[in-house]
Amino acid sequence: MQLHDLKPAPGAHRKARRVGRGTGSGRGKTSGRGQKGQNARSEGFRLGFEGGQMPLSQRLPKLPGFKNPFKKIYAVVNISKLSRFENGTRVDAEALVEAGIIKAGRDLKVLGAGRMKRKLNVEAHAFSNSAREAIEKAGGTVKVLGEPKPEKAEKTAKTAKSEEPETTESASPATS
Repeated sequence: MQLHDLKPAPGAHRKARRVGRGTGSGRGKTSGRGQKGQNARSEGFRLGFEGGQMPLSQRLPKLPGFKNPFKKIYAVVNISKLSRFENGTRVDAEALVEAGIIKAGRDLKVLGAGRMKRKLNVEAHAFSNSAREAIEKAGGTVKVLGEPKPEKAEKTAKTAKSEEPETTESASPATS
């Protein structure tokens, strides 16, 4: 069996109906569309048209607001789920995916529901305040991934100098 031997099943393909090819063809003149009326015209009607009845899209109420296209969607983990890791373990998105707690591909956010029983080094893209407190209270560390780096000390020193007003004495003409 080769590619050129492949054929569709018998009866699977029908010849296309050729309309508008003269009266002798049996589908000439009006091409099977009948006489006049909306269905005989070429344009038909637009999407959502309901024959003059108020369309569904206009009947439904519109709520205020909008959907933010830049909304951050996190894979969420509560600290109660972190108790399965050993003390001193580095817990990040990869470790949680291997443990089957989250699915790969999303940023990780740690929430503070439950108790923190172990001393862990947790790395995530976001933490709730209660989760941060609980991890640090248990003796662990929190590292936020992807947060902007602080400016270097040299840059801040230069900007501080440029903001100070110059203290040169201006010679004003003496009036006597």
